[in-house]
Amino acid sequence: MNRRRPQNWIDSKQPSAEKREPVTLSKPPTSATHGWVAFAALAGFLAAMGCLRVFRPFGDQVVSSALFLIGVTAAFIFATDLLWQKVYLRSSTGLNFKQSNPSLRRSLTKYAGLLGSLGFVGFLYWLLPEYHSAFYTRYYQMLLIVLPPWLVLAIPYLYWIDKHMPQPKDGYWHMGQAVCLNWQEVDRAVLGQHVLGWLIKGFFFPLMFTYMCNDIAKFVNYDFGKLSHFGTWFDLIYDFLYFVDVGIVSMGYLISMRVTDTHLRSAEPTLLGWSVALLCYQPFWSLAGRNYLAYDTDLKWGAWLWNQPLIYGIWGTSILLLTAVYVWATVIFGGRFSNLTHRGIITNGPYRYTKHPAYIAKNLSWWMISVPFVLQSTASEAIRHCLLLLALNGVYWMRAITEERHLSWDPDYVAYSDWIKSHGVFRFTKPK
Repeated sequence: MNRRRPQNWIDSKQPSAEKREPVTLSKPPTSATHGWVAFAALAGFLAAMGCLRVFRPFGDQVVSSALFLIGVTAAFIFATDLLWQKVYLRSSTGLNFKQSNPSLRRSLTKYAGLLGSLGFVGFLYWLLPEYHSAFYTRYYQMLLIVLPPWLVLAIPYLYWIDKHMPQPKDGYWHMGQAVCLNWQEVDRAVLGQHVLGWLIKGFFFPLMFTYMCNDIAKFVNYDFGKLSHFGTWFDLIYDFLYFVDVGIVSMGYLISMRVTDTHLRSAEPTLLGWSVALLCYQPFWSLAGRNYLAYDTDLKWGAWLWNQPLIYGIWGTSILLLTAVYVWATVIFGGRFSNLTHRGIITNGPYRYTKHPAYIAKNLSWWMISVPFVLQSTASEAIRHCLLLLALNGVYWMRAITEERHLSWDPDYVAYSDWIKSHGVFRFTKPK
């Protein structure tokens, strides 16, 4: 894939995080989100979920319930972002509300670009057998609800945003020129980044939305009478934490706007970065996890420690804490989360203490859940399972490396990386 930096990014001579001398800072660089945004995200999610469970406004209509959950969560987040943080005034939005340079022709070109983007992803859904399975039924039901009003509202929104853009020829404009076959006007680097961004949305959003729908159906009807001991509480909390994760993530993929400063800055441009990320998700994980990285054993932590109640409780609580850190690392993004993209540098929450807190917490929790190091048959089998889990840890290490290389195009990330080298919790493990 094209390694050219996106247009209007930063000076191409800006050194990467690996090549610069660390800068001494007293605190991390300003984060793209505030801690209160994360609080608003969680509060909105819990309020919406409580409403769904108590009042059942949509009955058994899971898709409508999912959209309600996303909508309420987004309203909490963007109310905090727009009314308090006033993110629309940031230069990173690419907007200047003191300027007004309307162009209906340019806006219609962008609308053509939006239609072309949707059409491109829709064509892939039609072409690829994976997207013909019943797994995606609820996702397609959601599209039938969302797309008609979205396509209508997109026209005035694009016109309004366009007239306040000092540099209005963005990815949608270049996509529109490509749709209209005006190739001489197209910057292929900008178009390429735009297409990659839509591929990311088109791949991850169906997965996360479907997972969220499954979780809604589960938790709306959950029988709390089953909570009789720590093991049942563990299962409830563990599953609910991941429900929060996919809910916030789904909202991030669905809603991406300049006015909220949650738009795409750049997409991961390398094949390696895409490969190690996609490997961790379905349908690719079914092949890799079953045939190459099957580190799991028949013995799980609960069965291993069942007869030792105190250690059982400590071990399970530790897994829940690691999972909570993982979810915290998602919630702190607010409306910005998206794999393989840069939508603003996050330096607060768990990211204040280390880079990649989500990967660290998730991988540690897998060791504690699967306990591949416990002897069940032979020492060689235990070693084999440990090596397989280490290989999966290596995949996440490669994800971290490729993400850092991508984000290091942004000087804010370079400054953050420098700060973590001097102040992060793992700074003492680095050789001097």
